[in-house]
Amino acid sequence: MTNAEWNTISFPNLGIEFPVYSTAFTIFGFDVKWYGICIMLGGLLAVLYCFKRMKSFGVDDDRAIDVVFWGFIGAIIGARLYYVFMSWDDYKDDLTQIFNTRSGGLAIYGGIIGAVLFGAIAAKIRKVKLMPLLDLTGIGFLIGQALGRWGNFFNHECFGSNTTLPWGMTGPKIQADLQSHIYDIFEATGVEVDPALPVHPCFLYESLWCILGFVLLHLYSKRRKFDGELFFMYIGWYGLGRVFIEGLRTDSLMVGHLRISQLVAGLCVVASIAVIIAMRHKIKMDGEYVFYKDTDEFKQLIAETEKKYKAEEEKRAEKKAAKSKDAELKPEDRLVDDDNEKSESEENNNGENN
Repeated sequence: MTNAEWNTISFPNLGIEFPVYSTAFTIFGFDVKWYGICIMLGGLLAVLYCFKRMKSFGVDDDRAIDVVFWGFIGAIIGARLYYVFMSWDDYKDDLTQIFNTRSGGLAIYGGIIGAVLFGAIAAKIRKVKLMPLLDLTGIGFLIGQALGRWGNFFNHECFGSNTTLPWGMTGPKIQADLQSHIYDIFEATGVEVDPALPVHPCFLYESLWCILGFVLLHLYSKRRKFDGELFFMYIGWYGLGRVFIEGLRTDSLMVGHLRISQLVAGLCVVASIAVIIAMRHKIKMDGEYVFYKDTDEFKQLIAETEKKYKAEEEKRAEKKAAKSKDAELKPEDRLVDDDNEKSESEENNNGENN
């Protein structure tokens, strides 16, 4: 079997077949994986979206840069540690593989936990209000996850059990993976799979679910009832989709017969609904809710930031004007000015000596 045949993914019911490689390109002998590119692209688009809307949510983008940076670092660390912890048997004999993330092995819920923890610490240090920032973060997560899931497609992973639906997919790598785990899948889930038949493209389901969630939260964002509501809606929306999608997968992280991500997703749905109901009830009882973006504290913070930028701009303008004036002087004038400055300096020195 050729390399192209081995990396083929096909959709038999649609009559579509093409090779899908995990490596995008090689530079200086280093393979750059599509998995990493998809995650980085998703993260970049999420950051661009969030920074464009920060002030309207009550977040100073100047202070938020550090928070976003550490949140991203926390997401990568958390996603990897969560996956390794749940798949410890695959790493305990070769600990160096813990650091090999280029071929996959990142868990979404670990990424969310890591991003929130690291981001919360950075927000505390940089004096950024966490809940308004989390509102934007939830929408940003949906952008990142929608694109990041395509990294699983390039890795020929994140698929489900057999299906007769038109978009069922298959391929040599998928078939080999199912064949090698066919008994483990049945023992853990009770699901029988036929490696020769098409399977659910679960990565696609999750990507589409995240895109739909992004659109809905974006449209609702101007109608939010309190700071943090969008984040809890994100937790509930993503969890609801994951409950059903995870139930189709054959490569779930398992503890005995329990799909960990499915359990966590279900708890997230319940918790998010409870928090939203409780907060809305509190607001109804209090009679009024003031968003952080409308507080005097935030307005003063923005005024100070704008004052800082204005001072820096004036300083740059003065330096530019001084350079421009110096460039306009004729060489002989510049020489005279230099001689005058030298004479004044010598006179000052003589005066000091006397």
